[in-house]
Amino acid sequence: MIKVILKKGREDSLLRFHPWVFSGAIAQVAGHPAEGDIVSVHASDGGFLGCGHYQVGSIAVRILSFDQSALAPDFYEVMLGRALEVRRAVGLDGGDGARTACYRLVHGEGDGLPGLIIDYYDGVCVLQAHSVGMFRARHQVCEALKAIYCDRLKAVYDKSSGTAPYKAGLELVDGYLYRAEGFSDDEQTVLENGHKFIVNWTEGQKTGFFLDQRENRALVGRYAAGRNVLNLFCYTGGFSIYALAAGAVHVDSVDSSAKAMMMVDRNVALNGFDASLHTGYCTDAIDYLKNVPEGKYDLMIVDPPAFAKHRGVLKNALRAYQRLNAAAIAKVAPGGLVFTYSCSQVVDKEAFALAVFSAAASVGRSVRILDRLNQPADHPVSIYHPEGEYLKGLLLYVE
Repeated sequence: MIKVILKKGREDSLLRFHPWVFSGAIAQVAGHPAEGDIVSVHASDGGFLGCGHYQVGSIAVRILSFDQSALAPDFYEVMLGRALEVRRAVGLDGGDGARTACYRLVHGEGDGLPGLIIDYYDGVCVLQAHSVGMFRARHQVCEALKAIYCDRLKAVYDKSSGTAPYKAGLELVDGYLYRAEGFSDDEQTVLENGHKFIVNWTEGQKTGFFLDQRENRALVGRYAAGRNVLNLFCYTGGFSIYALAAGAVHVDSVDSSAKAMMMVDRNVALNGFDASLHTGYCTDAIDYLKNVPEGKYDLMIVDPPAFAKHRGVLKNALRAYQRLNAAAIAKVAPGGLVFTYSCSQVVDKEAFALAVFSAAASVGRSVRILDRLNQPADHPVSIYHPEGEYLKGLLLYVE
């Protein structure tokens, strides 16, 4: 195995089990690794620190193991089995009859598998590799999924074309790694907290559904009864379904994607709601909010896509969050609630809260924070890798 040797004094982060080795910490690479190869990492005195996937970029190695277990033939089966046990421990993967039959099985570094995401939809696993190493290991991961789910596994779909780094020689074409005999669907209906959702993993965004908002959707359900609700950036209508089920007077869903809005309508019908209680608008969410009459809605969900995917655009992103939240706070009815979120990893909780504070101050309304919101338990954060905490939100009461 090719050795990566660190500069003197640069081993401290690995001794604290942080899973990234930055290129600037490397003194020498003893050999010529191809991107995605497993390499061993050593301190300047030769001491073994861990092994992981080598890659080109500022993060040069993503550590898979701080011992030699990443080299074992059953490594992925062991790691996926551990991840499944975590989901069972928090009440997910309840088997037949469960009220929730979809969850994130693997959340990258949070499950000790940097560069890998796997979402589970009632027997279908959708895989996204965010590194060359994990892309090259996708068939091993598929075999491990067969081992841990056995006959429950219907399909494994690789959707890495939009996430794996573009490198010559990688066949970044989405497709099935496995299909059980007789299974030919590209979408199916899944349950989340007893609500029904159609998930299409081939055409939908990400893996087909935003599983990270499950607990926040349930929280909206606690407050939606008797309210007029606006769901901005609604995608396939997750928050809208929970609000309707809770007894909202009326729900308006807004998204710029025509495909998403068609799926919202299907989900509303699937759950048996009266069509007159819901209206969908296929338009730009920010433009729609600008034209909303003040006081029309007394509950708003503001859940935009990531405004900042790297630190170079952080300032612009914070200004965008400020403008968007100022518009929502200005328009919501007195005594109304605003659920506002950021899924930008480079925007930390403090920066997001400051942007919302600035938004409230700019419109001059009295605003209270009722709750601070985050990602659910199936999106775990390693205590040694705080960067894995990406979803943050606030529940606001606006006088």
